[in-house]
Amino acid sequence: MARRAALVSAPAPAPAPRRRIGVVLVDALPVVRAGLRLLIEDRPDLEVLAEVGDGEGALDQLARTRRSRVVVLVGLGLSGERDAYWVIRTVRERFPSHAILAMGANAEPAAISRALFLGADGFVDKNLDPVEFLQALRAAARGEMVLAAPPSVALGAVARTLDRRRELEVRLTEREREVLEVAAEGLTARQIADRLGVRERTVTTHLARIYGKLGVGNRLSAIRVAARSGLVSVGATE
Repeated sequence: MARRAALVSAPAPAPAPRRRIGVVLVDALPVVRAGLRLLIEDRPDLEVLAEVGDGEGALDQLARTRRSRVVVLVGLGLSGERDAYWVIRTVRERFPSHAILAMGANAEPAAISRALFLGADGFVDKNLDPVEFLQALRAAARGEMVLAAPPSVALGAVARTLDRRRELEVRLTEREREVLEVAAEGLTARQIADRLGVRERTVTTHLARIYGKLGVGNRLSAIRVAARSGLVSVGATE
């Protein structure tokens, strides 16, 4: 009986600790990276995996990261040939499972919209309250779209663009979106087919379905609708 009582009263094993959310910081200013590291690493559920000041360094660090999903913070102030937009586009192409947040201070709506168009999952302002800043990181890690900035920063136009983009993404299939994005470069149906590795007739079929779903009658009109939503480059409509 004594032995049975001992077994029953034994404490249950402690649950395995959850892995912290990994964050990669990409910003040209060392003081910004240092400040963000201090803010993030003070939280038990977050950790900085790497901090770099250029695009090539960011890709190198991400390639070494043994995580299926991390949050990549990209400062919009990153300039040069490998600027912030190049980083966002390249990370989205090479590491599609990662969450990407563009980051800036009082950034122009056009810059934020461009970051979203190129693949960012949202935007967070550096001047945001620290608690809200960290909440934005957690939301991005959960796969949510984030637009976080102080009340003084007007993000209404960006939010409306984002809503239109979501609507189109629901209405169009992944292949139709891909065809539309390539068509926005001004390529012919045959060139689109060569780029995507499909038959020309397949491309024309996709285009016809796109026109029907968007309620337009030609390619230029379809591209204009998609450009207003941020789904394709605005320059393609000019």
